Amino acid sequence: MLPWKRVLRPLAALLLTAAVAVVPAATASASDAPHSGWNDYSCQPSAAHPRPVVLVHGTLGNSVDNWLGLAPYLTSRGYCVYSLDYGRLPGVPLFHGLGPIDASAEQLSDFVDQVLAATGAAEADLVGHSQGGMMPRYYLRFLGGAAKVNALVGIAPDNHGATLSGLTNLLPYFPGAEDLINATTPGLADQIPGSAFLTKLNADGDTVPGVRYTVIATKYDEVATPWRSQYLSGSGVRNVLLQDLCPLDLSEHLAIALFDRIAFHEVANALDPAHATATSCASAFS
Repeated sequence: MLPWKRVLRPLAALLLTAAVAVVPAATASASDAPHSGWNDYSCQPSAAHPRPVVLVHGTLGNSVDNWLGLAPYLTSRGYCVYSLDYGRLPGVPLFHGLGPIDASAEQLSDFVDQVLAATGAAEADLVGHSQGGMMPRYYLRFLGGAAKVNALVGIAPDNHGATLSGLTNLLPYFPGAEDLINATTPGLADQIPGSAFLTKLNADGDTVPGVRYTVIATKYDEVATPWRSQYLSGSGVRNVLLQDLCPLDLSEHLAIALFDRIAFHEVANALDPAHATATSCASAFS
């Protein structure tokens, strides 16, 4: 590669990353979220988008902050969009997804029922980040969710655990550390590779019949690692690496869900595959 190309490539990546961050910032903020049509229980799904979309935040996230970019992106495209808080611990505000994941899945089940009752829809689509892309699989497999869900889109989901770039491998060297995590933040303990929760979740395969699955991963993920562990196997699965769509995209575990419009475009494709359009670096400006 010529020297000038070596210079232009990282410069282009930097400019693209800046664009991805700036564009949604102009359209979404904490102050305008209540007015965006998001969590509007009077919203009626259209013929073009007949299913409500339920957004499921990640560990240490919440129903607002995790979705300040994606929720307005989807509502502006005609979707009825809803989000919930789950996995709350007593005395811990804002940072959720820390309770036992099987209990969190029950909370998701109740929320989906609430959304379906309000909208009159027969099925919902789920879009989740990190734990929020993995936890719904428990709902689908063990709590009857497969009859109520058309598609699950996981953005950087830790479907087979999160090693935090290998840090969880050090836990055995700290006696009592795993017991402490399990006692204080069971939602974190459930996500450690090899946990009883993950063993049960994945014992009989990654998917259930009748649900379409999409995984959107980034090779720069530092949490749900190794990033290939995010992928699912089975029928009705589409695994996507963000950098295959746009090699210049530098998003890591948080950025991919918070403000990456290239990832958002692929979410929209997964929700409406019949009208999907090619995702590329230019999607950052769409």
